[in-house]
Amino acid sequence: MPKFSVLIIEDEKNIQTFMGKVLKRHDYRVLSADTGAQGLELIRSQCPDIVLLDLGLPDMNGDNIIREVRTWTSTPIIVISARTAEREKVLALDLGADDYITKPFGTSELLARIRASLRHSNRLRTDSTFYIRPYKHGEMSLDFSKRLLKVRGEEVHLTPIEYKIVAYLAQNSGKVITYASILSNVWGPYADDDNKILRVNMANIRRKIEDDPAQPKYIFTEVGVGYRMAEDEDD
Repeated sequence: MPKFSVLIIEDEKNIQTFMGKVLKRHDYRVLSADTGAQGLELIRSQCPDIVLLDLGLPDMNGDNIIREVRTWTSTPIIVISARTAEREKVLALDLGADDYITKPFGTSELLARIRASLRHSNRLRTDSTFYIRPYKHGEMSLDFSKRLLKVRGEEVHLTPIEYKIVAYLAQNSGKVITYASILSNVWGPYADDDNKILRVNMANIRRKIEDDPAQPKYIFTEVGVGYRMAEDEDD
């Protein structure tokens, strides 16, 4: 199997080196860039499988890289940044980033987010049968072809809107999906951007699927940004 290639665009050498060592240990091919200009050149010339992007680069804002790259490729981009402002996370995701990790982060989280983004991008590229085979995590499964959600083997009855929310998050499992993206996907492009209707539906979903809705195991809230479904376990 050919190795997946990962491009790290990060000007802090210690972080770039740390991530590079972790990724090489887990059999990824690693490319590195210290500036946005170098990063764009490597994306064009090397066509990496995934990009890890710091927003605060010395020569340009990382948002500009996302904006430009998205005009010609759907290569997954995971933003890795010390910036914690919710509006910055939402902007990066809305511009086309696939995920967002805030510094400092752990090795296992980094690897899990990379796996989730690669799995999703490969599904889209290869027309795989993912949407026919069920999503599974822990004691929950979702059969897309039957529109059937089960927890601990018991069928969970969802309203049509609740099903659309759960299915959309499951299809993007492991990745942060913004409120705006969910609203648009479920209610259509003219959906009101008021998150209240989404929060009400999510509270109902959690009551149905979680043992303790206050400590969810399946659907996590990324405060001020959106929701993330636990990553599909079925390799």
